[in-house]
Amino acid sequence: MVMGRPSQSHGGGGDEERLPLRGGLETERAPPPHHAAEQLKEARRGGGGRLWRASVRAGLVLCLLTVPAVLLLLRWQADSSPQWVFDFEAPEEDDDQDIQDDMSDDISPSPYIEYDRLLGGLLIEGFDEKSCRSRYQFARYHKSPSIPSPYLIERLRKQEVLQKRCGPGTKAYKEASKQLRSGQSINMTDCNYLILTIHAGLGNQMLEITSAFLYALLTNRILLVDRYKEIGDLFCEPFPGTSWLVPSDFPLNYGEFTQSSPESYGNMLQNKVAGGNTDRSLAGIRPHYVYLHLDGNYGFHDKLFFCEDDQQFLQGVPWLIIRTDMYFVPSLFLIPGFQDELSRLFPEKDTVFHHLARYLFHPTNNIWYSVTKYYRSYLAKAEKRVGIQIRIYETKGILQRNGPFPHILNQILSCAQNEKLLPEIGMTEGAAAETQNKGAAAETQNKGAAVDTQNNQTIAVLTTSLSSWYSDQIQKKYEEHPTVDGTTVKVYQPSHEEYQRSRNKKHNMKALAEIYLLSMNDELITSGFSTFGYAAQGLAGLKPWIMFRSENHMVPDPPCGRAMSVEPCFHQAPFYDCKAKRDTDLGKVVPYVRHCEDVSWGLKIVNETQF
Repeated sequence: MVMGRPSQSHGGGGDEERLPLRGGLETERAPPPHHAAEQLKEARRGGGGRLWRASVRAGLVLCLLTVPAVLLLLRWQADSSPQWVFDFEAPEEDDDQDIQDDMSDDISPSPYIEYDRLLGGLLIEGFDEKSCRSRYQFARYHKSPSIPSPYLIERLRKQEVLQKRCGPGTKAYKEASKQLRSGQSINMTDCNYLILTIHAGLGNQMLEITSAFLYALLTNRILLVDRYKEIGDLFCEPFPGTSWLVPSDFPLNYGEFTQSSPESYGNMLQNKVAGGNTDRSLAGIRPHYVYLHLDGNYGFHDKLFFCEDDQQFLQGVPWLIIRTDMYFVPSLFLIPGFQDELSRLFPEKDTVFHHLARYLFHPTNNIWYSVTKYYRSYLAKAEKRVGIQIRIYETKGILQRNGPFPHILNQILSCAQNEKLLPEIGMTEGAAAETQNKGAAAETQNKGAAVDTQNNQTIAVLTTSLSSWYSDQIQKKYEEHPTVDGTTVKVYQPSHEEYQRSRNKKHNMKALAEIYLLSMNDELITSGFSTFGYAAQGLAGLKPWIMFRSENHMVPDPPCGRAMSVEPCFHQAPFYDCKAKRDTDLGKVVPYVRHCEDVSWGLKIVNETQF
């Protein structure tokens, strides 16, 4: 496995490079003493004694102001240098030009010279490019297979106006938060809010933010995201002229809300305190705010959030605080009041995450620098790039979670070779000679085991895993045995953390960099049930080959299958028919919401025109 030079240095230049000072501004040599005396007399003779003294003072003030400003500028330039996030020394084969948007087309990492920096209209001009280089550069490393609808673009522009008009610091926000703090009667305004609390791993975070944003878009709410989970260290602000982070002086301690809190909507329904369905004998009183518990452990009453009557009730609540760790978009498609709007927003229904994630998520400069430098150093020159995302779900002790498990390695290789993503391994000369002595040479050639030494093609394999063992073994197999078609296979893995540390900022920065690196591949193999893989495939717009979970340490047959769409799976989708008031199979209600390939009880969006 090739990772670059192993080193604990993070690269990127941690120390300041101080430029030699030359006394501030370069001046002429001081005149001789007698000339200075003559100049002094001349100045005083012109009645300029006071003027002369004022000039001296002004010069001193200017000097005192200029020198610190110059020093501050030099320090800012040093501090603004992007930092390498991976735990080995940054490669030297490339320079910092890889994050400059003005690089010439002949060295573009993408084969598509003409690239759409605004992603088909998802983005707008006007953002500061230097403070967030990924926003307009992502298109250089990726070509979307889908075009956003004009209506989606129109609604995004309206949402931006709403976010700016009602966002933190505005008069509308101050008035709304004041009413929330005091518990005063609510004056109905155009500014209603959705607060998203963050608590899960990075893949889940991207899925839950996308889900919450779509819900905000459908209900004309301002989306504000929990500021205490280092979102600002991972992603740039998505909305122009405002922030999507919850202000630090927000009046509610929303982090303490739980499923059993009095503010919980499910709890309110269960206790018949509030709600929208008269069949449940609810009071119909709209509170100032409601907490929505949509985590994986949510109960029956929490799930009534996905019912039409309950949505009508919630529409009148000015503040909604939502906690989720899931991609609940498929169930939004089953709410009758949203279906027409969703069809207009997404004529290709299986592009929701692809378009919204590219609109919302723009890695900060340190992460983007690491992504582009790694890509250009190791992946860009290959004729084909294959991403393999490996997540192990073993429960026999904490030290056994990531292996090594030979059956997982065999599953990866079987999937990649059976689906022609990686070449088969040929015979060595010694093995071929032995086969010929047994009289099987002709059969071997008919099966294509002869090695083609004329092929100069290179396949770069990017693996992501908490363990390095799998990529090491894949690289070892291709180094020790030639491929049947002569293709050279090189395997790379940026990091191997051993254990997931979702509360560690550096860990999350590496994880985000790897998600974006995976999205830049031509083909993807992902691990079923993994939200990390969902995020990568959604950004790429690629239908991956999903490796099914093994049982009893046996390789599944088949080892993998092609995804129906690029959409993530809603793992804990409800199965309650709100209209019929009974449980039902919601994977068979509409043609564009099906059960997931990797989670049989989950739901995902597909493009019904493919069926």
